[in-house]
Amino acid sequence: MHLKSLQRYKRKRTISASNYLVGLGSYDITGPAADVNMMGYANSGQTASGVHIRLRARTFIVAEPQGNRVVFVNIDACMAEQLVTIKVLERLKARYGDLYTEKNVAISGIHTHAGPGGYLQYVVYIVTSLGFVRQSFDALVDGIEQSIMRAHENLHPGSVYVNKEILDAGVNRSPSAYLNNPAAERAKYKYDVDKEMTLLKFVDDQWGPVGSFNWFATHGTSMSRTNELISGDNKGTAARLMEDWFNQKKDARTANENRRRVSNIVQGAQVNHHELLELAASFESVSGKPVTKYLSISRRVRSSLRTAERPSFVSAFCQSNCGDVSPNVLGAKL
Repeated sequence: MHLKSLQRYKRKRTISASNYLVGLGSYDITGPAADVNMMGYANSGQTASGVHIRLRARTFIVAEPQGNRVVFVNIDACMAEQLVTIKVLERLKARYGDLYTEKNVAISGIHTHAGPGGYLQYVVYIVTSLGFVRQSFDALVDGIEQSIMRAHENLHPGSVYVNKEILDAGVNRSPSAYLNNPAAERAKYKYDVDKEMTLLKFVDDQWGPVGSFNWFATHGTSMSRTNELISGDNKGTAARLMEDWFNQKKDARTANENRRRVSNIVQGAQVNHHELLELAASFESVSGKPVTKYLSISRRVRSSLRTAERPSFVSAFCQSNCGDVSPNVLGAKL
């Protein structure tokens, strides 16, 4: 590379170096899975009787070294709640002082209609739950606090990237009502619902991609009003599938790296267990470097611990202006 080009390349690398600390955490908030009315459809006969997928709180922290920070928590619940937020902030104050307050902590629900109810403080929201349900409330507060603690403990230098996509994953559940809007108003928009997705990707300087979250407008009503299984619905399922996919991909990548290391030892040869044993037996140990089973074990232990340090990928599918957006693109179902 030409010297001036190399200098420009180095300057770009310096400018683009991460100026943030990023931390991600996740924790279970499922709560009671039986004999509790579900929150969302306001159907007094919809009572939980099992679990489809467990619910989680997923936390993302972005901080300036020695500066400001922001905490965003996405919860697999119908909505966040004022009393839940107050109690979480009280616990954070007792643990971290004034580091996390109402000024930099945001808690958002995915609007699933398949989570346990009874955790809200206002009467209109708990009528069908026949009052306040302490188990639902405690599961939310405890899980949110734990997810924030994990994200706080995982803060490392990293970067944040933004991207946008247009996805055809929602339809207007009342298109005839939408047509009652003035023509001048409707002319401002290409569609009768918001089809834009905004995604933030978090990249750790050491481990690479460690998580992402996005906003997309669609109701959490893929599970019908007769469903009785606790579930994160479409957004909770999407988050679970993306996390599983990425972590499986990470494991496969690690296995491939190990296979490449073996192929580097035996250049141009077919990797055969018997041949490798004979090749290994032909090497003589170098003086001053003990080759023992204990050294081999310690290396394997260090390698395992090193792999264990790699954070699991955290993915959240957050809710935005879901208003009249239905996920049931093929029509409603009971």
